Amino acid sequence: MKKHVGLVYTMISLLMLCAISKTANAQRDTTKRQSIDITSTYKPVLRNAVKINLSASPLAADTNRPRLAYNIPSQQLFFSYQPISLKPLSLAQDTALQLGGRNFVKAGFGNFSTPYVGAGLSFGDGKQGFINLYGNYTSSKGKIEYQDFSQVKLKATGSYFNKGNEAYGNVGIYQDQYYLYGFDHALHNYTKDSLSRKYQDIALQAGFRNTDVNKLGINYNPNARVHVFTRANFVTENNLIIEAPVEKKFGEDVAFKITARAELTNLTDKKGSIDTKFNNNLVQLAPELVYYSDRFTIHGGVTPSWDNGQLSVLPNIYGEAQLQDNVFLIQAGWIGRYTNNTFRKLSGENPYMQDPTFLLNTKETEFYGGVKATLGAHFSFNAKSSFIKYNNIPLFINDPLYAKSFYISNESKMSNLHVHGDLSYISQDKFTLSAALDLNTYTGLKDNAKAWHKVPIQLTGSARWNAFKQVILKADLLGFGRVPALLADGSNIRLKGFDVSAGAEFKVTKRFSAWLDINNILNRKYSRWNNYPVYGLNAIGGVVVHF
Repeated sequence: MKKHVGLVYTMISLLMLCAISKTANAQRDTTKRQSIDITSTYKPVLRNAVKINLSASPLAADTNRPRLAYNIPSQQLFFSYQPISLKPLSLAQDTALQLGGRNFVKAGFGNFSTPYVGAGLSFGDGKQGFINLYGNYTSSKGKIEYQDFSQVKLKATGSYFNKGNEAYGNVGIYQDQYYLYGFDHALHNYTKDSLSRKYQDIALQAGFRNTDVNKLGINYNPNARVHVFTRANFVTENNLIIEAPVEKKFGEDVAFKITARAELTNLTDKKGSIDTKFNNNLVQLAPELVYYSDRFTIHGGVTPSWDNGQLSVLPNIYGEAQLQDNVFLIQAGWIGRYTNNTFRKLSGENPYMQDPTFLLNTKETEFYGGVKATLGAHFSFNAKSSFIKYNNIPLFINDPLYAKSFYISNESKMSNLHVHGDLSYISQDKFTLSAALDLNTYTGLKDNAKAWHKVPIQLTGSARWNAFKQVILKADLLGFGRVPALLADGSNIRLKGFDVSAGAEFKVTKRFSAWLDINNILNRKYSRWNNYPVYGLNAIGGVVVHF
């Protein structure tokens, strides 16, 4: 029995060993591998490169020669505020330095009982149209009896844009009040009303011009102005000015310009029992051919002019040539012009003049030559010398009886050797400095011994400094000398003057800024017109509100 059991165990053990051995051999068998077959119809193919088809004939070359006479502004650009001539009475208020804001109100007060109020309003987007309104008022009372002055200016301008054109216009009302205080107050006693010189000008203007280049290549700007000028209720002057400039360009090098201009003046004096009337008319036609080149520009033409019906043909030939790109330029010309003398224009020059009994237009013929140059990145200068011949130029002489006003003395012929030079320094928008000197030598007078009250020597200067982001400083000077004036006894004197002014504007906040102007800092009691000394040192300051 035991033998059978042992035999069974032995057979079971052998079977188990065989099974284990077979399993181990099966795990080590690596000769059989599985694979997966993938069938697809897509076959990658490289496309043939597309070749560029060359044209059988080359493109036609552009034969238009580019005109490279570009007028590139200075990269150190800062707009210069030119000094203006100082009036004997009025303070020259500088309202140009305004910091931000299209709408503003400016107010201030100074010595000599000088108030100042100004405002500016703007409407419109500037694309389809706009309307701007301006106004200011100022007055002063000097230390000399009747040395009083007041001024009112109101003006509205507007434009409407449509399809490459602009229709524009403006209307203004200007009123100036002066008094004839230039007499011996110990000998004469006048009422204030009898010394009044109150001028009023109502001005209207309308025009139409193109803003884009049209298909015909023609630029145009016809416009008309009307001035109704009065001195109180005694004198009325109507002045109509019509101007029609047209320009046609032929390519890039040649242009033809023609300007038709008419100035028609009618003056009525109502002081006498019968009104006195006279006219002063001027009609001009100025055709001109212009040639532009890379190095030079030439203007050639004539100006037929009808001075109260009398024809004169004036030259209009001038040009400029560059000797070195943007560095050195020479200029020369032979030109003629007429100045339409009106009561409005002459009283703006000398407000103490008597009412005119005649008006004549001034004819000028000028030969000139000069140079312009740029030195480095900041300096530039201009020098010019000219010889000018005048016909019918008005001179001012003191009334020999009371010396309180000036009458017009016409000079039929006079010559002038004029020399002008100016120099400027510009440093971006931070600082600018400019100075100019003018020398005049008046000779060949036929009707007067001297060129009464014409300025032989004049020096001007201006400085602007944007010191900080909120601060702008300015300074101006004006000097003149050797101005001849005729006295009542037949002798003559020479007038001279020197004036220095300064100012500042400080931006306190986004909407508020403060300003200060100081005029005649040296306190010089000079006279531009004989017997009419200007105010001494005067200062005015205030605030500007932007909104």
